[in-house]
Amino acid sequence: MGEKFIAASSKRKMAVARAVAFNGNGKVLINHIPLELFKPDIVKLKILEPIEIVGRDVVNKVDIHVRVEGGGIMGQAEAIKVVISNILSNFGGEPVHKKLLAYDRMMLVSDSRRTEPKKFGGPSARRRKQKSYR
Repeated sequence: MGEKFIAASSKRKMAVARAVAFNGNGKVLINHIPLELFKPDIVKLKILEPIEIVGRDVVNKVDIHVRVEGGGIMGQAEAIKVVISNILSNFGGEPVHKKLLAYDRMMLVSDSRRTEPKKFGGPSARRRKQKSYR
């Protein structure tokens, strides 16, 4: 059949994750660091979430290389989680897609919330200058 190749990207807050996946033996690299060595542990657990749901039988057929930049560590972890979920969904087909949707829809869809722009009359988007009548 040949080499299967998938590219995907995801955003969360200011973090952007881009991933490339191809046939392989289950390696997941994040910024050239293996997932097993990734720190802190709470971030690693968040990234492992889709891998645990899908199961190792699908993950062991694919190598995933993720580049992530911008934002904080939790924003990056959410972006990585979404991009890995999308890749596993493409590789595994409809059963994997349904499994991920049943667990949490936000694994396959990027969070669309963005910061509200600043308006006039105050220091931030909603805050206004305080009035004093005395």
